[in-house]
Amino acid sequence: MLPQRMKKAVADNPKKLANLIDLVNLPSTVRDFVGQSQTSRLGCFMSVWSYIKSNNLQDPSNKNLVNCDEKLKSILLGKPQVELAELPALIKLHFPKEPK
Repeated sequence: MLPQRMKKAVADNPKKLANLIDLVNLPSTVRDFVGQSQTSRLGCFMSVWSYIKSNNLQDPSNKNLVNCDEKLKSILLGKPQVELAELPALIKLHFPKEPK
């Protein structure tokens, strides 16, 4: 079940959902991190999030910050620390836009 806000966004523009779930070939840096040659943007985000949670990379004093280790830095533009709100935008950079 999608949240009501997302249902409206998908109904207004079904291509938005397709952009999130379409499988694409990954660049080598992301491929090494995720361990797959193809995945969706949503699947990539889920892999990054599970990596963050399993390695306790969230800042204990501020859960909105992620302290990046070397592996995570490789796909997040080398930043030592990122905000959770930045994650989708940083991951999206690895997924080129489809030509129209």
